[in-house]
Amino acid sequence: MKTTILGYPRIGSHRELKKACEAFWDKKINEEDLLKTALDLKTRNWLQQQESGIDLIPSNDFSLYDQVLDTCLMVGCIPERYKYIPKENTLELYFAMARGLQKEGIDVTAMEMTKWFDTNYHYIVPEFEKKQTFNYFSKKVIKEYKEALAIGIETKPVLIGPVTFLLLGKEKEEGFQRLDLLDKLLPVYLEIIQELTDLGVEYIQFDEPCLALNLGNNERQAITTTYQTIHRQFPKLKIFLANYFDCYGDNLETALQLPVDTLHLDLVRCQLQLDDILNSEHFNKNTKLSLGVVDGRNIWKNDFEASLKTIEKALTKVPFENICISSSCSLLHTPYDLDLETNLKFDIKQWLAFAKQKLEEINTIKNLCLPENDAYLPLYEENKLANLNRKTSKLIHNNEVKNRVLKLTEADSHRESNFSIRQAKQKNALNLPLYPTTTIGSFPQTKEVRNWRLKHKKGQLSQEDYDNLIAKEIEDSIRFQEDIGLDVLVHGEFERNDMVEYFGERLNGFAFSDFGWVQSYGSRCVKPPILFGDVSRENRMTVKWSEYAQSLTEKPLKGMLTGPVTILQWSFVRNDQPRQATCNQIALAIRDEVVDLEKHGLKIIQIDEPAIREGLPLRKEAWAEYLNWAVKAFRISASGVKDETQIHTHMCYSEFNDIIASIADMDADVITIETSRSEMELLEAFVNFNYPNEIGPGVYDIHSPRVPSLQEIENLLLKAKQVLPKEHIWVNPDCGLKTRDWPETKQALENIVKAAKKLRQQELELV
Repeated sequence: MKTTILGYPRIGSHRELKKACEAFWDKKINEEDLLKTALDLKTRNWLQQQESGIDLIPSNDFSLYDQVLDTCLMVGCIPERYKYIPKENTLELYFAMARGLQKEGIDVTAMEMTKWFDTNYHYIVPEFEKKQTFNYFSKKVIKEYKEALAIGIETKPVLIGPVTFLLLGKEKEEGFQRLDLLDKLLPVYLEIIQELTDLGVEYIQFDEPCLALNLGNNERQAITTTYQTIHRQFPKLKIFLANYFDCYGDNLETALQLPVDTLHLDLVRCQLQLDDILNSEHFNKNTKLSLGVVDGRNIWKNDFEASLKTIEKALTKVPFENICISSSCSLLHTPYDLDLETNLKFDIKQWLAFAKQKLEEINTIKNLCLPENDAYLPLYEENKLANLNRKTSKLIHNNEVKNRVLKLTEADSHRESNFSIRQAKQKNALNLPLYPTTTIGSFPQTKEVRNWRLKHKKGQLSQEDYDNLIAKEIEDSIRFQEDIGLDVLVHGEFERNDMVEYFGERLNGFAFSDFGWVQSYGSRCVKPPILFGDVSRENRMTVKWSEYAQSLTEKPLKGMLTGPVTILQWSFVRNDQPRQATCNQIALAIRDEVVDLEKHGLKIIQIDEPAIREGLPLRKEAWAEYLNWAVKAFRISASGVKDETQIHTHMCYSEFNDIIASIADMDADVITIETSRSEMELLEAFVNFNYPNEIGPGVYDIHSPRVPSLQEIENLLLKAKQVLPKEHIWVNPDCGLKTRDWPETKQALENIVKAAKKLRQQELELV
């Protein structure tokens, strides 16, 4: 019996990689310094896994930005627009693909980003052309294998499988399917595998999470062709095939007949698949099974008793030596080390396990399976007691909250009137011009603002002094917005940290870590709240600063809230009740806040739901159930206000085509979406569906440091105008501006306002 994991967090326990990357981008450190930080982090990760008893330690799971982007460079899948960046300057090319690049002689946009399956991690979307070629360009996988070998650690290199890589990408022109490119891509993979096997690599992990999706015969045949080809050329290579985030489902028969050494199962997301595999006539008794019993997506302590029962079931048909104990997926999605958390209450901390502790859990589970396991029995009893304590804790359960959810009626999820009636009332109440301009909510949070918040949290800045500083910052932002001519203003959210953490801190049922950071994309890290119990709102959360900001201006100002589905998705959510029940609890708390904002003079309220697409189950047969309760939760949160109050929502980096009817069912008066990176491609779903409500297609990619030109914004708006009723178009950035600097923000917003005014003038000239 062996142990392994599919990947490990890479940002560092104190976000060392984030800080190094941002220092490199700001030219405060050089390439050598950045790569030294990266090597230090990789070395620590490998040694930690070795010390924790992990047998098959992964390499090439580390990335300076994103593993899919790494694969693009590895196979030479570099879009044509980056040809002016010298290829020998690999880091500049790499970060230009991720973030865009604007310097003398070069102005290139970044590649698209979207969510990695149903996680809050964003990956860079590969771009494919009809005449696409591939070549072995980056040898990062070789470099990392050698780096681990240099400290005496034999690793299992991790590669994104070629079929998943192609399916994750996007055709940038018509006339071909991306799977048509497999014949060109596979030889490059074979070249890479050859170099790895020449170095003595025994195992290679191929990540093919596309096997959790609804695949057709062409995709299944591509999987079969790929691994038969690899096995034929490298018969001694031990292929570790990893699927995660769901069952193999209809793809199980294909997977079981592949010539692989080890088949990985995510038994957290799909426990039933073990029975299906053990009872399948296609199961090869010589195939090893990697049992993903330790949750790689959440932070709850493993239930050793349940895991051991699962392993016992596998052992009825699989030899002991053919079992591998593993995490369900990469531990990328979990924080580093619970030992760093000195401020968490013991009652809650005893229920948790971060990445380091999950390594220890995997090792303990393996040792509990051994005949001589006396030394590990105290850990088993401790685990059993902690899990029992969680089931009975009074911290978790609030009958008043549960009863309020039970009393919800259909009327609670509907506005008073339909959209056409509301739209007329809102136009009269708000008196906005054609092509109204706004932002998504947040403004740049400078180092100074973050320091105020930190000092206030540490008690080094009084509440009064802190409030005065925040009030001044809000007033300055209001004046700036008025000066440049924005139509609907925001207060800037200077008092807020993360958009979910801020609300979690003000709701019952949440706990918070100090070092529970996980990577969202690139250097962007989030610290998800720990949603451990029933959720309720005792006090107003946002009214104070929203009401103050509205008092400073005659223009309408948006109250800014995070929606129930996003709070659910972006928290570490309790796993002891259905997610639907938890989401409805959050929805009622947000509803109370929406009603209070309206009472205090806010005529526009935005309830952000960027995660609603992300929460969609991977298998289509489960979509209807999820969409039904997720959309209903949003409507519960939004439906307590008058017709005249305009409800906005925001979604970013999502593909909407498959769920556009459900987006319409949310019945938000205005939806703002990301469209600039895709050059309005994402708008097609709303156009083809004939989306009935108003839309703000983002015209400024805030995830890139480059400033869009006035002409660029005009072109995007003209594209939108060709397919949407002009009365329905809003003009706004893609997302919040929290991570941007003020100079680029001001320049970009000024261009947005100028572009909107130019379109209005053109409309007047047509009259």
